[in-house]
Amino acid sequence: MDTTVNQQAQPAAASSANPAFDKAKAMLRGNSMLPILIGGAAFIAVVVALIMWATTPEYRVLYSNLSEADGGRIVSELETQRIPYQLTAGGSTIMIPGNQVHRVRLSMAEQGIPAGGNVGFSLMDNQAFGISQFAEQVNFQRALEGELASSMESLGPVHRARVHLAMAKPSVFVREREPAKASVVLSLHAGRVLGDGQVMAIVHMVASSVPELTADNVTVVDQHGNLLSSNGQKSDLTGTELTYTQEVERAYQRRIEDILAPILGRENVRAQVVAQIDFSRVEETSERYTPNQNPENAAVRSIQSNLSYQRNGENTGGVPGALSNTPPGVVTAPIELEAGAEGNGEAAGQPSNVRQDNIVNYEVDRSIAHIQHQRGRLERLSAAVVVNYRNGFNEEGESIQVPLSPEEIDRIDRLVRQAMGYSDGRGDQLEIVNSAFVEQHSPLFVQREWWQEPEMQALLMQASRYVLAGLGILLFYLLILRPMLRKRFGTATAKKGSDAGDDAEMDETEALTAKRGKLRAIVGDDDDAEDAKAKDEDIEEMTFNWPKKKDTSAYEAALKKTQEVARQKPRQVARIVQNWLAEDEHVRD
Repeated sequence: MDTTVNQQAQPAAASSANPAFDKAKAMLRGNSMLPILIGGAAFIAVVVALIMWATTPEYRVLYSNLSEADGGRIVSELETQRIPYQLTAGGSTIMIPGNQVHRVRLSMAEQGIPAGGNVGFSLMDNQAFGISQFAEQVNFQRALEGELASSMESLGPVHRARVHLAMAKPSVFVREREPAKASVVLSLHAGRVLGDGQVMAIVHMVASSVPELTADNVTVVDQHGNLLSSNGQKSDLTGTELTYTQEVERAYQRRIEDILAPILGRENVRAQVVAQIDFSRVEETSERYTPNQNPENAAVRSIQSNLSYQRNGENTGGVPGALSNTPPGVVTAPIELEAGAEGNGEAAGQPSNVRQDNIVNYEVDRSIAHIQHQRGRLERLSAAVVVNYRNGFNEEGESIQVPLSPEEIDRIDRLVRQAMGYSDGRGDQLEIVNSAFVEQHSPLFVQREWWQEPEMQALLMQASRYVLAGLGILLFYLLILRPMLRKRFGTATAKKGSDAGDDAEMDETEALTAKRGKLRAIVGDDDDAEDAKAKDEDIEEMTFNWPKKKDTSAYEAALKKTQEVARQKPRQVARIVQNWLAEDEHVRD
């Protein structure tokens, strides 16, 4: 007895455990339009969500790393223009729809927004009348730092720059003078680097903008703390020297590969060249003297002549003074005396010894040469060439790789020496190796498929949003909304069809009643029901397993047999038809 009570109480407890579900189920059964309303609302919500998702614009960065003042001005301007925006990175980055980025940037630039975090010489425009000299000097230094930072930020790789200046302190004492110094902190864009030439350009720009500041006192670092400036430790031509050396090596490498490519194929030759280049600056002055040359061809530098004479038996004398020191008169005619002849008294007073010396100085034949050797002089070349095996066939006719013969290696060696300008005087080195390559056919460029292009991927992503939205709407209609509408409106149509067919059923009922009367006239009263029942069983046995119409021969045979039974036993056949009509009428009711 207790078991029965417990079994009857469990369904009641189960039914009362979900009263909300039962109540909702009862409401759905009581109101047939409620499921349609709920489904329609869900459909509209899904459609609206998909449309909003598909039509949501793609946001892109308008400005980043903004100060609070610039960010507030930009937000106010965007709200004035009714442009949607998003704030990220703690409010320092502003994002707007991508199709409006360029237009808004131009509009903001026209209004001078953003002003930027760097102050310039505009700081000097509005100064108080009674400002001190120290405050004026500080403002000037701040303005100079801001102008230098703005100039550095105009460079492509530089995202943001900060400049710190330590101005020189003048003093009447030389020992107390302190030179100017500068420090520069650069924040570079992601993936961008500054070359040595660009770093030196920044160093010289700062040094040229500050009085008494040299390039050695300028320090440049990046956002990671890496030192970029050399402070005079390296030559300013290091980058140029490296570039020049690489170009020379590539030129010789191309020469070797170009001379061997028509013979062996470009894929079968690899060459590497190392060039040792002297970048030192050399100036040479030489002075050379040639041996004595023919006096007739030599240039006379100076001539000195000395003439002296002496009279025989005559001594110098006379009254001391100017008269006794007066030289004799000029000889008007040469003295011609025969040997051994004695002159008269007058001839004895003429000079008897004459001496003339001529000294000729010729220019020394010498040459002075001042030679300044050009920098980047090639001192030595070292080349390494690897040649692939050539294709051949074995005895079975299979393709194999065969090493080159010594004669072919020697011919390649001579060609390479001529192509590179081999010189034993320089100490050049050449090594040629014949070896099989691992990769025979390595493509130089990999062609990407059309669907791998970034532009095509972006287009597909944009189109997929609309495709997914349309697919979601279609599935919701086919799986949820359409069955509900068909169930609802299909029942109403069936009711209308049943009301419209009442008149036809009445006419059909009257016709059946007339036919039933005729059959009763043929069959008779129900008293003969027992006899008819036995006969009906015989007819049912004959009409059981009526063949299908597709089987023509069996169908015609059964039809003939039925017609024969109807002629022989019309009362039984009429009763069967009457039963069929009664069953049909019962089904219609």
